[in-house]
Amino acid sequence: MKIPEPVGPVDPMDPVVRTVSGAVRGRTEDGLAVFRGIPFAQPPVGDARFGAPRRVRPWDGVRDACAFGPPPPQDLGVAGTVGPPDVPEGDDWLTVNVWTPAPDPAAHRPVMVWIHGGSYKLGHSGSPAYDARRIAADGDLVVVTLNYRLGMEGFAHIEGAPANRGLLDQVAALVWVQDNIAAFGGDPGRVTVFGESAGAGSVAALLAMPRAQGLFGRAVAQSVPGTFFSADLARDLGAALAAELGLRPTVDDLAAVDPGQLLKAGQTLGPKMPGRIDRWGRAAPTLTPYAPVVDGEFLPVTPWRALRAGAARGVDLVVGHNRDETRLFTALAGKLGEIGEERASAALRLYAPGGEAAYRAAFPEASANDLYERVQTDWLFAMPSLHLAEAHLAGGGRAHVYELTWPAPAQGGALGACHALDVPLLFGTFREGLALLQFEGAEPSAEALALSSRFRSSWTAFARTGDPGWPAYDTVRRLVQVLDTESTVAPYPQETSRRLWEGYDFAPLPLLAPGPEA
Repeated sequence: MKIPEPVGPVDPMDPVVRTVSGAVRGRTEDGLAVFRGIPFAQPPVGDARFGAPRRVRPWDGVRDACAFGPPPPQDLGVAGTVGPPDVPEGDDWLTVNVWTPAPDPAAHRPVMVWIHGGSYKLGHSGSPAYDARRIAADGDLVVVTLNYRLGMEGFAHIEGAPANRGLLDQVAALVWVQDNIAAFGGDPGRVTVFGESAGAGSVAALLAMPRAQGLFGRAVAQSVPGTFFSADLARDLGAALAAELGLRPTVDDLAAVDPGQLLKAGQTLGPKMPGRIDRWGRAAPTLTPYAPVVDGEFLPVTPWRALRAGAARGVDLVVGHNRDETRLFTALAGKLGEIGEERASAALRLYAPGGEAAYRAAFPEASANDLYERVQTDWLFAMPSLHLAEAHLAGGGRAHVYELTWPAPAQGGALGACHALDVPLLFGTFREGLALLQFEGAEPSAEALALSSRFRSSWTAFARTGDPGWPAYDTVRRLVQVLDTESTVAPYPQETSRRLWEGYDFAPLPLLAPGPEA
């Protein structure tokens, strides 16, 4: 295998680590050894397109690892905030990045592996929002971030291809960690996976996947989405996506199509989805035709059912959500605080487990806008996260639960504790990604910096010891960590919602009626 030319001058003092595939040269930055763009699998192109990830081919010599690998094909994101506009190009999408205090094989430091979010269709590990240096330095541990296939490449149903290819990429990256992280100073026996939004959905899926068993011992899931597709729904969505290109949803039809053309299928179909609620049900308004598929093989059942059956009882779990998750989406749509009765009633009819009347009775003083946000926050993130903890307890595991209630400072706090606010707080990256909206580019306040430090200390303590600093959740006291200016341990704050959703089964989203493409 040919070694890429080094980017910039080579310093003889730069750290070099030998992986099982070959040696890599990183850089020393702010007291850390940093390695970027290390391949953990072969590029999934050519005859590897739409296949399970293949082990990377070994190389001779020393491979330069100072630049992030190219991101997988993806949507542009939200107003260009997901990543830098000058990302590298190429098809070597499946790479990892490592931050370590010292690549000393005798160090045996805890390892944290980050899985980014982005609706399963956008995002990449090279985004400045995921600069992991503060986590590695503050926690004195090793941090790994990774890319995985997105959109049609990673999650669409394609006949002749394995399901959940993006999840299989994540498993392959975790296998790479097991094989190589000791050389970077990490302990392969103390691996914590952590992720947010679609990354948290991925963490939940990994807890349920037989192929991922034994690859990590702790997990942090931040805002778990409840959207997992049934095989029938995924098949119908795959047919609709291919139909946007005038093709069949098969490897034979799609393997020769440029990835950029496949992106257009999702970008065209997404805006049409809300008009097909009678066909795709609750999946339609999400605007994304991608999610993990309960395929019966790689993901046999939903995470909630798997954990309830004890599939991950030996894995310690931290799981939680933000109080005002969906306010981010109403803000991005330009509808912040403007939702009226008609849209609120439609949302309540679609999502509320006890129907519209039950939610209105439970929140008698809530405005139409508040009810719209509350029921969607509950359905999409809050209750899936809480139910994951309760399922883990039922299966014999231990879980710690949190809720972020600190409001984003933008627009005088109008965004509330919105979706993805936990990302800049955890990474300390206040001027990157969605933080540009949440913090309006301003310098973080003293309370923001203090809460950011609290996030990192709790997450890294959990990775180190299994204890994030607050009591484990139980179904009697229901104590959770409330993260705010003054963080407290208190009974779960959304008790009204919890009661409304008690006993609800987050089953795979069904196909209500097949479309003509099928």
